[in-house]
Amino acid sequence: MKRSREWRYAVNDRYLWQKSSRSQNLQTCVELSRPRGLIRDSKDPNGPALAVDVAAFVQAIKDGRFRR
Repeated sequence: MKRSREWRYAVNDRYLWQKSSRSQNLQTCVELSRPRGLIRDSKDPNGPALAVDVAAFVQAIKDGRFRR
């Protein structure tokens, strides 16, 4: 998997945010925080962030639990 090097600072400057390298200007992307633990909608960077166990969240995606 290709890793993204696109980092952006959050508004509060407490987190770095990484957008998926597969996003390619699509409107269905999320960003992960550094340090780990937060996920947010890339379309609304000033909006709320969801606190999650990132490893469990990624595993749920790989398991197909979020497919439409």
